Amino acid sequence: MLDSIQALSQCVRQDLLPELKLESVAPHDPVVVHRVPSPWRCLGAGNYAAVFLHPDYPDQVVKVYAPGRPGIEAEVEVYRRLDDHPAFSRCYFSEAPFLLLKRLSGVTLYDCLHKGIAIPPQVIHDIDAALDYVRSRGLFPHDVHGRNVMQHEGRGLVVDVSDFLNAKPDRAWQDVKRAYWWIYRPLFLPLGLRVPYVLLDWVRAGYRLFRQLGGLGLR
Repeated sequence: MLDSIQALSQCVRQDLLPELKLESVAPHDPVVVHRVPSPWRCLGAGNYAAVFLHPDYPDQVVKVYAPGRPGIEAEVEVYRRLDDHPAFSRCYFSEAPFLLLKRLSGVTLYDCLHKGIAIPPQVIHDIDAALDYVRSRGLFPHDVHGRNVMQHEGRGLVVDVSDFLNAKPDRAWQDVKRAYWWIYRPLFLPLGLRVPYVLLDWVRAGYRLFRQLGGLGLR
């Protein structure tokens, strides 16, 4: 494993970073990946960073922070505290601006809604248990939403832990659960509905605005 991590980190320095172009356009939107050198593949992007896979290293992924986006040191500390738990990835190596992480396979709940993939209750229960574990390690579940959690073979996984040092109260996961039990289970699941990405993005933007207004006391 150690030799593989060393080889991958060297590949990142020599092949990925010099040719990669990614940009943080807006702080509350995913970073934009403009160019990825072959044979690397972008698996997804969050508000701070994007995740890449090299076909020769299928069990690890590389998370690269966009220029100007902070947080890599905090994320390393979160992984140190989480240690080894099946619902989370692991950090094998860090060197600004990238992390080498254990690859988690699955489909985000966001993509499940788009593709009409059923989300069983066990996924929600698993994520609840994982977040309880987070709290037991002196961390704070923060910004846990449909893009940051996945399901794999009917079990729940938490993909993004980068904000778990943020002690500010956050109700995102509680709101996801309410939507799951009150809307998704009785309406979407029986009909197998597929939600267009444009509609999901509208809901996401509207929810963010609602939370901002709520924080200002405008309800």
